[in-house]
Amino acid sequence: MEMVPSEDNQFVPKEQIQNAADELRVLCIIQDTTSAKTVNEKLTLNLPASTTLSKLHEDVAHKAGYVPGTFELVWGNIPDTPSLEHTSDMSLINSGFEPGGKRNYLHLTDKDGEQPHIASEETGATESSGLEDSSQERFIGPLPRDGTVGCSGDYSSPSYSYSSILNKSETGYVGLVNQAMTCYLNSLLQTLFMTPEFRNALYNWEFEESEEDPVTSIPYQLQRLFVLLQTSKKRAIETTDVTRSFGWDSSEAWQQHDVQELCRVMFDALEQKWKQTEQADLINQLYQGKLKDYVRCLECGYESWRNDTYLDIPLVIRPFGASQAYGSVEEALQAFIQPETLDGPNQYFCERCKKKCDARKGLRFLHFPYLLTLQLKRFDFDYTTMHRIKLNDRMTFPEELDMSPFIDVEDEKSPQTESCTDSGAENEGSCHSDQMSNDFSTDDCVDEGICLDNSSSTERVLKPKSLLTYELFSVMVHSGSAAGGHYYACIKSFSDGQWYSFNDQHVSKITQDDIRKTYGGSSGSRGYYSSAFASSTNAYMLIYRLKDPTRNAKYLAVEDFPEHITRLVQKEKESEEQEKRQREIERNTCKIKLFCMHPVKMMMESKLEVHKDKTLSEATEMAYKLMELQGVVPLDCCRLVKYDEFHEYLERSYEGEEETPMGLLLGGVKSSYMFDLLLETRRPEQVFQPYKPGEVMVKVHVVDLKNETIASPVSVRAYLNQTITEFKQLIAQATGLCAETMRVVLERCYNDLRLLYVPNKTLKAEGFFRSNKVFVESSETADHQVAFTDSLLWKLLDRHGNTIRLLVLLPQQSPGTLANRTLCQKTGSDSDMPFDDSKGNSKSVEAILEESTEKLKNLSLQQQQGSSNSDSQKSSDTSDFEHIESPIQEADSNSSLCVTADNRELENRIRVTAGSTVCDPETPFASEERSDSEVINDRSTSSVDSDILSSSHSSDTLCNADSGTIQLANGLDSHSITSSRRSKAHEGKKETWDTAEEDSGTDSEYDDNGKSKAEAQYLYFKAEPCSQDDSTWDSQKCLVVHVDKRITLAAFKLNLEPYVGVPSTQFKVFRVYANNQEFESVRLNETLSSFSDDNKITIRLGRALKKGEYRVKVYQLLVNEPEPCKFLLDTVFAKGMTVRQSKQELLPQLKEQCKLDLSIDRVRLRKKTWKNPGTVFLDYHVYEEDISISSNWEVFLEVLSEPEKMKSMSQLAVLTRRWSPATMRLGSFQEVILESSSVEELKEKLSQLSQIPLENMEFAKGRGTFPCDISVLEIHQDLDWNPKVSTLNVWPLYICDDGAVVFYRDSTEELLELSEDERSELMKKESSRLLKTGQRVSYSPRKEKALKIYLDGGPAKDTGQD
Repeated sequence: MEMVPSEDNQFVPKEQIQNAADELRVLCIIQDTTSAKTVNEKLTLNLPASTTLSKLHEDVAHKAGYVPGTFELVWGNIPDTPSLEHTSDMSLINSGFEPGGKRNYLHLTDKDGEQPHIASEETGATESSGLEDSSQERFIGPLPRDGTVGCSGDYSSPSYSYSSILNKSETGYVGLVNQAMTCYLNSLLQTLFMTPEFRNALYNWEFEESEEDPVTSIPYQLQRLFVLLQTSKKRAIETTDVTRSFGWDSSEAWQQHDVQELCRVMFDALEQKWKQTEQADLINQLYQGKLKDYVRCLECGYESWRNDTYLDIPLVIRPFGASQAYGSVEEALQAFIQPETLDGPNQYFCERCKKKCDARKGLRFLHFPYLLTLQLKRFDFDYTTMHRIKLNDRMTFPEELDMSPFIDVEDEKSPQTESCTDSGAENEGSCHSDQMSNDFSTDDCVDEGICLDNSSSTERVLKPKSLLTYELFSVMVHSGSAAGGHYYACIKSFSDGQWYSFNDQHVSKITQDDIRKTYGGSSGSRGYYSSAFASSTNAYMLIYRLKDPTRNAKYLAVEDFPEHITRLVQKEKESEEQEKRQREIERNTCKIKLFCMHPVKMMMESKLEVHKDKTLSEATEMAYKLMELQGVVPLDCCRLVKYDEFHEYLERSYEGEEETPMGLLLGGVKSSYMFDLLLETRRPEQVFQPYKPGEVMVKVHVVDLKNETIASPVSVRAYLNQTITEFKQLIAQATGLCAETMRVVLERCYNDLRLLYVPNKTLKAEGFFRSNKVFVESSETADHQVAFTDSLLWKLLDRHGNTIRLLVLLPQQSPGTLANRTLCQKTGSDSDMPFDDSKGNSKSVEAILEESTEKLKNLSLQQQQGSSNSDSQKSSDTSDFEHIESPIQEADSNSSLCVTADNRELENRIRVTAGSTVCDPETPFASEERSDSEVINDRSTSSVDSDILSSSHSSDTLCNADSGTIQLANGLDSHSITSSRRSKAHEGKKETWDTAEEDSGTDSEYDDNGKSKAEAQYLYFKAEPCSQDDSTWDSQKCLVVHVDKRITLAAFKLNLEPYVGVPSTQFKVFRVYANNQEFESVRLNETLSSFSDDNKITIRLGRALKKGEYRVKVYQLLVNEPEPCKFLLDTVFAKGMTVRQSKQELLPQLKEQCKLDLSIDRVRLRKKTWKNPGTVFLDYHVYEEDISISSNWEVFLEVLSEPEKMKSMSQLAVLTRRWSPATMRLGSFQEVILESSSVEELKEKLSQLSQIPLENMEFAKGRGTFPCDISVLEIHQDLDWNPKVSTLNVWPLYICDDGAVVFYRDSTEELLELSEDERSELMKKESSRLLKTGQRVSYSPRKEKALKIYLDGGPAKDTGQD
């Protein structure tokens, strides 16, 4: 046998090489997502398809330089998928990999949250993610690896072509997971963890579970967190337990707060929790300093002072009013203690001199804390823009800070000094007084150094000034703006002096250069921190530690842990192992949808979670219990089958595979499956039918032409290569029908019927798919001889496919109730034809119905005759039902909507009642989609609409039965007379664009010849009483209607006439949507095609619109009210009606419904566009000729204090408002009528109105929508005052139509000067006022939630708070 060398120089048979060359290969592209440096690099492997998964892992490990088994491979294009087994012998081709050059994307990820171990170059041994527990370096220091991130020393292995980022396993530190916006919390927690004195003290505190709940104990949860940060093998850990102990819920994770504020609040909470413990004074010992707030008289030298404590020193970045910032921390500290002179009006009253004298006021540091916290006050408020801003100026800070120049060395016990020891009082300097312990408040002596312990004052050791040297170890950095940003911490480890960046989950080494880049400013290259917010990335908080070898502590080593911490470490390790085991179980659990046709509960759905090693029989038993079949069906009468829910298709059964593991049956553990499982049941005497792959499922409906019924489906399984003849024989066996006379009709898609008549054609050729629906019929009638589309079978199936089931709520009326009504089916198109009374007691029922109908019709006829002499152009039928005395009550709009258990009753059975007719299939139907009116009924006080009774229709606003009336802003622009119509008005050109028949949606029920539009051939319509089982509506008022959805709304209403009791022109149809919202259906020539099964319809009595009529909503315009737009009523305007005629009809309605007694000469109608008043309509304007009008039109009614001045279309009505800078007040609106668009005329009219001299008059156009409200703090500067134009209809004014808002002022009037308190108070008032009017408050910042830590476990529930 000829041997040839392989790639690794081993000799293998030549035939093996040739076979390998012929084998399919799999192209794998692996992306290493374990670090930021490798995420953009990809590894490419082209492997034989027979390669095992274990060999794939070995090849990836070799190429990436990792130790095998320390990483995982997952599919890259399928989210949440389990990892590939690294020990499996399954081949790639059997594991879902696609061969033949197709790309298979994989992700290389961490294993159990731990970074992959890097293989040693020489030995290949593991470079551990950490040292042994006995090694202190494992927990607190970096591993011995050279190179840093962000500098030129990136580690690069000579064996591999990529750089590795220094991650947790190399730095030895663990990150913290950002819950959402908790980066500020993570930065502070990492800083406290890296503070040896704080960490060690926290470890020495022991939690007593008998005294407190561990969940709400802040110190205990911090202790747990620190233990995990020191001992966990994860890259990052969660902080949810800590925030839960704060009393925070998940919403707090989305609130970003100030890290300095969090530090103060957390320290205060810890002090409260540590009371009566050894750690009670820990915060004060570590962080508290002392300063003096003094005032010294410059005449006699008398000094008044008090001592205050502080936890941090706030340093101003840029002094108020200055343009230059302080350049360094030292300069800012010097400014902090720089005294100010009180002179002039700010003189100080000296107790010794007994008069006001010049004095010097300032702060002196008496001693500094062990841990010195400096806050750089980068957030400020800009009073020019009224916005919060962030100061990004450069401020340097040293690595070592000498504080000796800032300590007070004067003798504070001089006889000219008065001691004031109110340490709790608020000082006038900028330091904090957080109500900390006042240990120093009774000590009047001066320390010329720093207090190093909590011993008595006589035992305090005073450090010389030369030893007040602090070393920087934490820089908390903020990147972003005052509106929001991101925090992270740069912290130096005291174990090795190395700086690290703690940025949420990521921990990496950094250098001094990176620290210097946090000074701020924009000078120099941003380098490592280059980003869109590079210039806004700067230090915000600095923490220094006193350099004192006698007190500087080291991190507590693991072997030195107190016993209770050792127990806690063991407990956390066990918890981590348990979590790891649970993840392993999850990784091997198949989760798949499970369905079951329960004999009692019908179709049920659940999720089956089964381990991949469980057998099919075990999984069946689990599904049996999950579906609660115990006692209903025996277990041996159940089986699991492969199921496609979408197509309702049983794909295959698993005969003989009862002991096969589920992992093999389902194709492995996947995040989602392309199929489902069905738990199939049978009766004991039945036998399960085997389902083989490749079969198709067919639901067979048997049609009975004689009784005109369609039976429930029978399921059969067939093969796509079967012929029609074979398929008929199969159906004959299942149904017992005769195959020779059988007609088979396939419903390929919705209502697409295809007769299968070619005997040798296969099912596949006929369009069969996985799941199919056929109708069969085998009678020997003459129906076989006619064309299929002319046959009774086609008509029955066509009707079956187009019939929908509607639930109709009728208005209550007397006499007669729905319980006594039976089918009342029209037999022809003539509305006067009698109804079929061949059914049981229908004759007596019809007598009752006819009595009710005749009573209402007679009343209607009398009123129509009484109003027949009125003007045909007017809305004459305004009181059709004013005298109806039948008890009409409001439909219960709070009741639930009708819901039926069977959504398609007619799927199983449709019965044509006597006298019903089926239309000719050739009859054309309106095919366009029905569109309801865009408005909703909101005035449902009676089923006979009180507004309609007075010709004011109210079907145009949203009706919510639970929450009351909701007005909808129409927003329609009627495109009526504008500035352009002013020039075209005398040309006689119409500009109407909406008509009742075309776009307005208000089709008349009659055509131009007065013939009913519903007089077309009728489609299927059947009505029956609504049973209690069908609906939660009152069955006395509810109908179940089966109707062909191709019927027009006009024909549908005619069919409903006998049940409503009035002609179709005297009632309205409302479609009910979710939450009981109702829309009126008004397009009579459209079909019900947009309706579906079990849609709800409400019938309301009231006159329908005639041709040329429009429903109009009338709003009152109140220009000087907080809410200038008030809804009044609905009415009807007609085409050809003048504005004056509409006002004449409107005034009685206003008096009756709104109690407004108005004169026709003191009201005007004007255009309404949302809330903006527009064109004033003159009395002689004609609707649809001069004024465009549309369905659901909206119009303003304005009450005038004097007779109308607008007489011509060339005039212009402007709303003006005076601004008084001296009083900071806005006057009320006043209307000015201009004869032209001249600026001079406007100024003259304003001068006459206000007595302001013409030469001093300045004006500006208002912004936004009416009333163009604006803050008095902004109006003087923000508006474009006195534009340099001569006419109003040019830029920047563009005042071309009535209703424009103009502000004016006296140019000689000076603006009132406000103090800061006055400005703040006025700002609050203006903010409240503008929010009430819905105007934008430009200076109002986003509402921030106060930062609180709750010591009792959570906030009190305040039901009145949003």
